[in-house]
Parts: sequence; C-alpha cells; structure tokens
Amino acid sequence: MPSLIDLSFAANGTPGGNPERPGAPSQGRDQSREDANVGATMERTQPREATVWPGGPGAIDQIVEGLREIWSRRLLTRYLIQAELTKKGADTLLGNVWWVLDPLLQMAVYVILVTIIFQRSIEAYPLFIFSAILPWKWFSSSINDAITSVTARDRIIKQVKFPKIVLPVAAVTGGIVSFAFGLVPLLGLILLFYPHHLSPTLLLTPAVAVVQFAFTLPVAIVLGAVNVFYRDIGNVVRHGLRLWFYLSPALYGVDQVAHLTDRHRILAWIFAANPFTTFFESYRNVIYSGVPPLWPELGAWLFVSLILLGMAILFFKRLEPSFAKVL
Repeated sequence: MPSLIDLSFAANGTPGGNPERPGAPSQGRDQSREDANVGATMERTQPREATVWPGGPGAIDQIVEGLREIWSRRLLTRYLIQAELTKKGADTLLGNVWWVLDPLLQMAVYVILVTIIFQRSIEAYPLFIFSAILPWKWFSSSINDAITSVTARDRIIKQVKFPKIVLPVAAVTGGIVSFAFGLVPLLGLILLFYPHHLSPTLLLTPAVAVVQFAFTLPVAIVLGAVNVFYRDIGNVVRHGLRLWFYLSPALYGVDQVAHLTDRHRILAWIFAANPFTTFFESYRNVIYSGVPPLWPELGAWLFVSLILLGMAILFFKRLEPSFAKVL
C-alpha cells in the first residue's frame, strides 16, 4: 500500500503545482503520480459497501455512519498523522525538538512575568505553571491544525471521494504526539528540581488527557467544517483561545481567585462552565500536589464531551456534501 509520507499531499498540506505548467514537465508528472497514489490509498481504505439509507439518513444514522467512517479509515488517519509529523519535523532547523523546547520557553516567560514582574510567590511555580501550559499547548495547537485540516486538502477533496471527517480527527489525534513529547521536559523538571513532587499520581495523567481529548475532538470537527465556509474563523479562534486561556486557572489556581468569584457571580459561572477549570486543576492535582484528579468533574465532562461529539459528527455530515462545491 502506498504511503502518504512520500506525497506532496503530506509534505505541503495540499498537492501543489500544475501538471501542464510549461517549464516544469517533471514536476507535472510527479504531481500526477502523487495524486494517483493518494487516490489509490484512499480507495483501498474505502469500506466495500456503503450504507444506503431509505429516504435519506436521519440524525442517529448519520452519527453512526460518521463513527463508522472514523473507525474504518483509521489506517488513513495514521498515514495523515505520520505525514504531518514528518512535515513539521522537516520545516524547522531543530525539527521535533521544538515540541520539547516550546513549552519550556513559554514556562520561562510566565515565570518571569509572575514571579519577577508581579512579584507573586508560589512554591515550585515553574512546575505549577508547566502543568497548565503543556495541556493547553496540546489543545490550542490541535484546534489550530484542525481548523485548516479540510481547506488545506481542497484539491484532494475535489478529486477523490472519501470521508472528510478523518481530516480533523487526524489533526487532533496527531496532537497526542506533541503532548507526549512535552511530558519529557515535565519529568525532567520534576526529577532535577522538584523531586519532592514526584508521586505515583503522575501515572493518572493519561486519564485526565483522555477526557481532554474527548472534549477537543468535537470542537475541532465543528471548526474544521465551519472554516470551509468562513475562512476568517481561524483569526477569530486565535483571539478566542487567548481569552479562554486567561479566563482559565492557568497562571493561578482556583483558590487564588476565590475572593473574586465570591464578589462577581459572572466569574463564578465562567469558571464553573469552563472545562479547563477541571482539566488544569486535575493535572495539577496529579503532577503538582500528588493527589487524585477531580474524578466527578472529569466524569461529567466526559459525558458532555460524548454528547458534543455526536452533535459535531452530525453537524459535519450535514455540511460535508457542500465542501467540494465551496472549495
């Protein structure tokens, strides 16, 4: 089976170049061959029998169909992830090392801002803030990648029939790798500077990550579909993510703003409705404080995320037939 890693589809985001452009016949032949390989890969992962719904699919039918497409195209999803990781690693001088350096550099900025400029004293603050920066970087990068996951494949979408929902799913799933790389400096930070924070509860970090992944997936699917019709959604989301980060207990803990939430009920409502209040506090519990995460709250958000996932799949499947026309 041909691998997508060797294709410009994987290396450049979308197949580039015009096969008929004068002066570049070799590039044109390569492009045609690459497009054919992409189509062959997608056709080989196509389920043999497509589901035909009498009178058109209903809401539940479309959700089930979307879940079936995600599962049946898991091989294609893996290829897309490998291709994107290869592309990101090849585009920079240090390659994948940036997945380790970037959260550390962000941590250094916030440590200087809070402890030196604002002169706030928090015990082991680098570890405190890193416990929030790492999951937030995973979430924000996954969302930003998912927004352009469909539009970046416009030529392939026009040429090959395949379930487009695998594109935002691959973008979010690929973010797990960067999160895993970020755990390396986290463990180094604990072992070298804060060994007294080393605790068996660190093993519960993946449990919190599973719930965060379940929440990220429907958000990514919806934004990936909306961006096909409104290309400026990426700019809006970038500003929204920045505001979301500062309205979450990232640079501070919930207990440190308790006096504000008592006086301003709107802030209390925002914190209660914000899933990253639960995520950040749970990560800090297992990484920083050495206690179990917020199990009841995590269970509630997992339940909500599964409902949102069904709604997101339905939303995407309703818009999917119009993608080729708009792109």
